[in-house]
Amino acid sequence: MAKTEATRCNLTALRKATRRVSQLYDQALATSGLRGTQRAILVHVRRTGAPTMGELAAALVLDRTALNHNLKPLARDGLLTITVDKNDRRSRLVRLTKRGEARLADSQAAWLEAQDRFETAFGARQAADLRQTLELVAALEFGEPAADVPAS
Repeated sequence: MAKTEATRCNLTALRKATRRVSQLYDQALATSGLRGTQRAILVHVRRTGAPTMGELAAALVLDRTALNHNLKPLARDGLLTITVDKNDRRSRLVRLTKRGEARLADSQAAWLEAQDRFETAFGARQAADLRQTLELVAALEFGEPAADVPAS
């Protein structure tokens, strides 16, 4: 039986899986007041210190508009600050606040619960393999589409 276009679509398969996993993490993190994407941003900022907006967008594979959209509520709630880089006034630096550190600490148990639930359902080894594969996919450069070659 031939596969249909719908069952071969990498985008559809990835988005469905991402929505399912996001639901799991968002549900577990609900009591912390963070969504999975927000927690991922805070974790990355904590890990890197004070990334520029460009560095943060690149690391999270987000365009600047989507990053700004995700940063606004975090800044509004005092979990991070966005300041002008004194070495390059065109750049903005993102820093975690003490309140952001505390929120991350408060969310740790819920995040671990989501991790455990995922790995119990999917398998710890498969989860590790999946993360490795997804890191490879996230790092891909697809390049420009091939130009149409005129028929001879």
